[in-house]
Amino acid sequence: MAVKVAKFGGSSLASAEQILKMKQIIDADEARKFVVPSAPGKRFPDDIKVTDLLYALHDAALRLDDTKEIYQKIVKRYTDIRDELGLSIRIEEYLEKMYEDIRTGASEDYAASRGEYMNGLLIADLLGYDFIDAADVIFFNENGTYDAKKTLAILPGALKLHERAVIPGFYGSLPNGKIKTFSRGGSDITGSIVSRAANADLYENWTDVSGFLMADPRIVDGPKKIDVITYRELRELAYMGATVLHEDSIFPVLEAAIPINVKNTNDPKNSGTMIIPAIEGRDGAKEGITGIAGKKNFTVITIEKDGMNAEIGFGRKLLGCLEKFGLSYEHMPSSIDTISIVIADVRVRGVIEQLIDEIHAQCQPDSVEVSSNMAIIATVGRGMIRQIGVSAKLFSALAKNHVNVRMIDQGSSEINIIVGVENDDFEKAVQAIYTALV
Repeated sequence: MAVKVAKFGGSSLASAEQILKMKQIIDADEARKFVVPSAPGKRFPDDIKVTDLLYALHDAALRLDDTKEIYQKIVKRYTDIRDELGLSIRIEEYLEKMYEDIRTGASEDYAASRGEYMNGLLIADLLGYDFIDAADVIFFNENGTYDAKKTLAILPGALKLHERAVIPGFYGSLPNGKIKTFSRGGSDITGSIVSRAANADLYENWTDVSGFLMADPRIVDGPKKIDVITYRELRELAYMGATVLHEDSIFPVLEAAIPINVKNTNDPKNSGTMIIPAIEGRDGAKEGITGIAGKKNFTVITIEKDGMNAEIGFGRKLLGCLEKFGLSYEHMPSSIDTISIVIADVRVRGVIEQLIDEIHAQCQPDSVEVSSNMAIIATVGRGMIRQIGVSAKLFSALAKNHVNVRMIDQGSSEINIIVGVENDDFEKAVQAIYTALV
């Protein structure tokens, strides 16, 4: 039988009503053997996520403030879910232990992880599945990075002991046994890790949207859904601001070529978006524009120097200037005598003048120009480099809409075209590109 891993996000598990939708989805397919839950999210716009309540509880305990009110809100969320589902699990006992641990010095990561842990206990009870504590099967190194080697040495064997199981998302354990969490949204990563360990045929990521859209609906009115996208394209779009799926969740399944299906808990019949390996010639996806995404607030530093291309070590010296100030760059388009470095505004804030001085001292350029408040837009797709007229349509659309392009970056890769525009032109530029190419 095929094996599917189903991860459910916080909005999909925010209430008993939503959790019952999850149960219907699980019951509808025998292949859904492993479930990875998030903590309960918002039930309505002004609601508070359980994870945020847990962070607040930890902060209050750290400051020796009164913690009872926050704790009671957390207790009510879980007991309401338990009671409305008609379950008998004594969730209060687990909550009381958590409360005592936090008041006696447990870490922030421990506090935050309890949202998934408690929800996992409830969901395992509801489904009749076994419960596997993620701390026992997912591991981190001493420096806080994910320990894939140890995890994949233990987790596959642990999963084989259970025909069906719930494994909470978002956390694992350090070598000393203490809880360590992934970054926010890390339940996506847990789902991917479990899929890899289970050698799953499909990783289902259930959320509150029916897959990826070709553009941000807050900018473009009614953008089309992306039916099929490759791992590489997803990385590009996620990096540039698309937020349906945690970008780091791709890596564990990428190695095993396991497809990901992003689906809507509230509309399970919708096919959603299928994320597939990029296998040349048989990736199941047509060539063309996949999506448009971008981010604001970048600084572009343009260095000009005659004969730069012939000066051995110029690039190394320039990057050494960035390294001296602990800076990483986003893009670095270049020509014979010029090179531009794109850096997030927040990274260079407070050090830009010293950085420019260092570049002058080390690289001796003819000129250095700094442009801040820039936005970067990526148009991502398959085979764009082989399609005549894509770039012409894109730049014509920007010109017609009076958008001044400050930077262009299209490397040898066929996957994207990146343009830099002023922050004020960002939304207009995205709309223009979408209208022209989709």
